[in-house]
Amino acid sequence: MDLTRDEQMMQLALAEAKKAASLGETPIGAVLTWDGEVLTTAHNLRETGKMATAHAELLAIEEACRKLGGWRLHRAVLYVTLEPCPMCAGAIINARIPRVVYAAADKKAGCCGGLIDLFAAPFNHIPQVTAGVLKEEAQQLLTDFFTQLRQKPRPRRKLQDFMPKQKPENYGV
Repeated sequence: MDLTRDEQMMQLALAEAKKAASLGETPIGAVLTWDGEVLTTAHNLRETGKMATAHAELLAIEEACRKLGGWRLHRAVLYVTLEPCPMCAGAIINARIPRVVYAAADKKAGCCGGLIDLFAAPFNHIPQVTAGVLKEEAQQLLTDFFTQLRQKPRPRRKLQDFMPKQKPENYGV
């Protein structure tokens, strides 16, 4: 079976998603191409980095900006295994990415039509969207990950678990 270019790139994004899963991260991967060539790949690192913004899309966009020495990604295509959230959709708009290809829809937080469509709003840049490329594989990866996650017992943490163990020298002064 011959794969389309979108399917080939989505397979790379799925490989990134599997890397995320192996780290205990939500299995989401992204590939950013520039003039048809792979420029960056990334996967979720929110848990690893303890950063809410460490989404695969943002990491791929940030690395592309560093490599290219600029923030305008007007010749890029972003491939991602899950429909972008509001934060990532905003970054896509601001980076001027002309095309986004995603696999699985996200009915809870998707902003390309899954929950809402930010790309339909009258922003100064409106990306073209292709949805559903290799969606079954992406959905299965997410389903398997969350099924396994729910089977693991998790200790309930309290606020004091996050507080410093000792009072600072000038505490209360």
